[in-house]
Amino acid sequence: MADETLLKKIGWASVIMMASVFASRVIGVFREMAIAGFGGIKAGVDAYQIAFILPEILNHIVASGFLSITFIPIFAHYLSLKRTEEGYRVFSIILNGFGLVLLCFILVTMIWAPQFVRLFAPGIQDPETFGLAVKMTRIIIPAQFFFFAGGLLMAVQFAHEKFFIPALAPLIYNICIILGGLLLGPFMGMEGFAWGVLAGAFLGNFAVQLIGTKKLGVQYFPIINFTHPDLIRYIGLTLPLMIGLTMTFSTEILLKFFGSYLTQGSIAAMNYALRVMFILVGLFGQAIGMASYPFMAKLAQKGDMVELNRVLNRTLKFIFLVIPFSVLFIVLSHEIIQILFQRGQFDAEATRVTAGILPFFMVGAFAFSAQNIVSRGYYALQNTLFPAVFTSLCVVLTLPFIYLFMRTMGPRGVALGLSLSVTLQAFILFECWNKKSLNTEKKEVYLFFLKMILISLVIGSILFITAMALRHLIDPSTFLGSGAIVGLIGIEFLSLFFFAGILLKIQEILYLYKTIYERLFPWMKPSL
Repeated sequence: MADETLLKKIGWASVIMMASVFASRVIGVFREMAIAGFGGIKAGVDAYQIAFILPEILNHIVASGFLSITFIPIFAHYLSLKRTEEGYRVFSIILNGFGLVLLCFILVTMIWAPQFVRLFAPGIQDPETFGLAVKMTRIIIPAQFFFFAGGLLMAVQFAHEKFFIPALAPLIYNICIILGGLLLGPFMGMEGFAWGVLAGAFLGNFAVQLIGTKKLGVQYFPIINFTHPDLIRYIGLTLPLMIGLTMTFSTEILLKFFGSYLTQGSIAAMNYALRVMFILVGLFGQAIGMASYPFMAKLAQKGDMVELNRVLNRTLKFIFLVIPFSVLFIVLSHEIIQILFQRGQFDAEATRVTAGILPFFMVGAFAFSAQNIVSRGYYALQNTLFPAVFTSLCVVLTLPFIYLFMRTMGPRGVALGLSLSVTLQAFILFECWNKKSLNTEKKEVYLFFLKMILISLVIGSILFITAMALRHLIDPSTFLGSGAIVGLIGIEFLSLFFFAGILLKIQEILYLYKTIYERLFPWMKPSL
């Protein structure tokens, strides 16, 4: 009974976060559409993407993206002991101490921005592109303080099992970027999108989250104490994440590093393809991971490894449902890119280039999602060192292969190399977890993975044949033609996937359809 209650809580939290991530990804696609229409795959967009390198590194150094992972177990411990005030005291110490250090980093990086941009994008030779990248870097860098402070505020809400207001952060962030580009772009060019980034970070990740925590009675203490045992513990948990190279972080940096040596627009094209792939990663990996982690952390606190393994295994099975969807995106890669981006400065040639890159990112979509989930298992046990060292080592070891693929295949090779790197990480990391946690049900996870591969190959073959036939009957060069092909293939995919679940009695597929059905038609009882 307790197991069922926990899974229902995770399920409901997952629905909230999946709805948020889905809405965020949709708005994020509109953001990329606005950028594509405004700048295509030209130097200005390359400069805009390069401008994120230094802010992303700065964000990673202070581990802003890991605040929920490292802070939740500490704060949740105080909540469980009914020592809420002390929990908020630790919250204040971390916010004040790290916030002060971060502000110093921001000042230094703004002063030395040209040198840092040259270091991390050494292949850029055009002075105009370089100058624009430096200028936008300086605009975006201060946003990292709001990401850091907002990350702590969201972690407090997650620890209270409150997900709705944190779910608004990426929505507001992306909307502000779009508005910045649309309103300021005609006067400032791509710089308008950079100002939108700063505004979105302040409003979505900080201001709104401050309102959310105030509803929970957040307490703030203007104190700095670098010797507090929980601050030292927090640093110990976070330090490996600061120096470790996670795959998502590495992908963002390496894409731009290697892309700086390729032809103009390669960074932009790879980034558009990556964003489309991250739609699936966000829906399956990020949303489910964010929703399940607080519950995994509580199980780890109790020392209930059997239940923790059960939750992790079941979560991974749901993650592997991304594989058939990835095949759908591969089959429809040209139509998807055309519908999303082909307008304004983004012409048919840009569609061809970007659509050629997308399949090579899609083969790694399941691994990006799975690696995220397995890593959170370690984080729940407050073991941040091993996954950080392991993933960093994998990234370093695969650099020669990414370079080789880049030399032989161009931007497609960079995408393939990054996908193979994260796939290797996901499988080895899971196997290490199995040995450490004595996961006796790991065979079921592997069998389910193989089952999804076989189903995807069969469904993919049918979809490919259908798509080829439709492209002869319907003109795929027009927006309406591509839309018709996507619609028909999408319906065929959903039907085939559903019947595969029924014929093979795959409960995860049926549960997915049931959950969606209940959310769309809450007044009707499903018969699945």
